[in-house]
Amino acid sequence: MKLMRVGEAGSEKPALLDADGKIRDLSGHVADIGGEAITPAGLAKIAAIDPKRLPEIAPGRIGACVAGTGKFICIGLNYSDHAAETGATVPPEPIIFMKATSAIVGPNDNVIIPRGSEKTDWEVELGVVIGKTAKYVTEAEALDYVAGYCVSNDVSERAFQTERSGQWTKGKSCDTFGPIGPWLVTKDEIPEPQNLGMWLTVNGQKMQNGSSKTMVYGVAFLVSYLSQFMSLHAGDVISTGTPPGVGMGLKPPRYLKAGDVVELSIEGLGTQKQTFVADR
Repeated sequence: MKLMRVGEAGSEKPALLDADGKIRDLSGHVADIGGEAITPAGLAKIAAIDPKRLPEIAPGRIGACVAGTGKFICIGLNYSDHAAETGATVPPEPIIFMKATSAIVGPNDNVIIPRGSEKTDWEVELGVVIGKTAKYVTEAEALDYVAGYCVSNDVSERAFQTERSGQWTKGKSCDTFGPIGPWLVTKDEIPEPQNLGMWLTVNGQKMQNGSSKTMVYGVAFLVSYLSQFMSLHAGDVISTGTPPGVGMGLKPPRYLKAGDVVELSIEGLGTQKQTFVADR
């Protein structure tokens, strides 16, 4: 299934995209796309509904594909080819940092370049949405705890991230720096998350063109690994790293400015399109 949330910010309705590309209203069956609705039992309940019996919703703004996210966890330098372009060494264990949940926005919402930013960058990433509480799970069972996948743009301000003291989080958590969606695609539609093509363009120019097959630490490993340190709950999102082609890795580096348009997509998971605007 392709689950989504449609409507103005703060008033989104839960919905699904049917086989004909029509948006169907789920609000008569679930409160939102998150929490109980994306547990195995919740997804089974939705899957049992005949989409044609659901009211159709006219296309409009698409919100973030999951509601009530408690943790937005990101993995750094998780693509061998991206680590190489930045001159970094692949880490012996995953690099973990957090993106504030207040950064989450819809997939096509404007992204605000924060005040003082000169190095706002792009990163197309595979997002993993947790579907039930995971604690001390093994790698072999880890995917049982995944509800599905989504496109994530891990927007980053590189000067905030790396040139000022402290952790990466402040360069990753600016308002609007976490577009996710357009859909939460349930895992039955993505049987092999480690072989998904992904790309990103800036003003129509292809900048990233990679595949999740070059991830150093795969989805199952990451879910298991993270669950050794913290419980993962339904609605938590893991953004799993980016392939090469980010602005920081170019020679010379290239960063985003007001008016730039970024489009990104992952095979089977849909497309995002954002216009970058200056903060006022």
